[in-house]
Amino acid sequence: MSEEDSRSDSEPLSNHAIVEEICEPFILSDDKYRQIRDIFLDEIGRGLCKYTFKNAYVKFLMTFVEKLPSGCERGNFLGLDLDGTTLRILLINLRSEEGFQIEGANYELPESLLTGPGHNLFDFLAECLSKFVYKYELQEDELSLGFIFSFPLKQNKLTGGVLLSWTKGFSCSDVVGRDVVGLLQQAIERRGDIHIPNIVILNETTGKLIACAWQYREAKIGLVIDTALSISYLEKTKHIDQFKGGVNASPTMIINCKSDNFGNDGLLDFVRTPIDFTLDENSVNAGQQIFEKMTSSKYLGEIVRLIMLKCVDAKAMLRGNHSEQLRTPMSFNIKLMSNIEAEETGNDSIILYIFEKMGYRRPSVEDCEHLRYICKLVSNRSAYLIAATLAALINHIGDPFVIIGVDGSVYRQYPRYSERLRKKLRKLARPEYTFCLKLAEYGPGVGAALLAATTFAKKGNP
Repeated sequence: MSEEDSRSDSEPLSNHAIVEEICEPFILSDDKYRQIRDIFLDEIGRGLCKYTFKNAYVKFLMTFVEKLPSGCERGNFLGLDLDGTTLRILLINLRSEEGFQIEGANYELPESLLTGPGHNLFDFLAECLSKFVYKYELQEDELSLGFIFSFPLKQNKLTGGVLLSWTKGFSCSDVVGRDVVGLLQQAIERRGDIHIPNIVILNETTGKLIACAWQYREAKIGLVIDTALSISYLEKTKHIDQFKGGVNASPTMIINCKSDNFGNDGLLDFVRTPIDFTLDENSVNAGQQIFEKMTSSKYLGEIVRLIMLKCVDAKAMLRGNHSEQLRTPMSFNIKLMSNIEAEETGNDSIILYIFEKMGYRRPSVEDCEHLRYICKLVSNRSAYLIAATLAALINHIGDPFVIIGVDGSVYRQYPRYSERLRKKLRKLARPEYTFCLKLAEYGPGVGAALLAATTFAKKGNP
């Protein structure tokens, strides 16, 4: 969309030039992304140091997962994934080093359980586990379970975690401040019809990394790109100052990296645009989750809408007309962006339909080009910012070859997003460190069951 500037100072800017000028702050040089990479590398050190980790904006949380699957585990293991209003239970049967058999079932949580007494929620989880175990005739077996609990936890061990706060519409009483593993075990014991004495707890991204590590021994980073950005990676315990492992401690541990607040202290202000500041000021948590507001699918559509609004204000798009839909916050989402970028050049049927839904019946060809351009810039920047943080992790880990297991709707479904991420990461990681991005084949529930196997299983013969 570039053009030579051959006009005199008195000539008005073309619509193209105005849109480019408004969008220019979203185009960062590789040197800027290297600066972001190096700032994040400093954040890693700050987040792991016992003297600074409490005040660090980027949190590096210990999972107490000290080893990954070896391939020698054998037996039946359960995974329980509570994420929102859907409960998923998995059974994996580890028979050989080459693979495993998976069975699974989904259960919908009644809405009343989200806000009622906490014991009702855990009784429901135990009831579903009982139904599942009986279905596969394992009620006489002593089973081990990996529990994915995607809510804020304070964790001091692999087999327990204290709930810090509810999110995702949950507000069950008498759970915050208590060990959720203990609450689940008590609910199972109240039933008395199944035997699950061994439970480990983890989050979704850790489960993804563990599942990926079963397939690929070099998997060291797990990444989920969705409405939020989640990163887990395998850290050397000698770098984790706050870890009080004994002489028999494992040399490694999975760390959950909470990058959403990266930049809350102003360290990213040099690359934030006026649009970014506007979005943050109008959000319900101004000054928080700065990095997430620049990268996650929850906010990318809103960034596009704000850019469009600015272009319309400048009369460079849509004849300067504001529709009610365009003025409505969060009315433009990433699904629309994805549909626009998926459309072949020269075919405007989808983008015209989207404009019509936004209240514009006769957008020009130029308007269509501008919206495509805006969507591409916003999605590019998201991929490139994430690439900068991954490059910092690769450089920090320092292994000659690392596999990154990636999942999430943005990575899976957004046109060319994975390619853009990969290419930028290649530029930003040190050349002596190579990597491969692998789409996570198995869900986090499989990783949870594998963690139970790794923790509690008797080893088979390799």
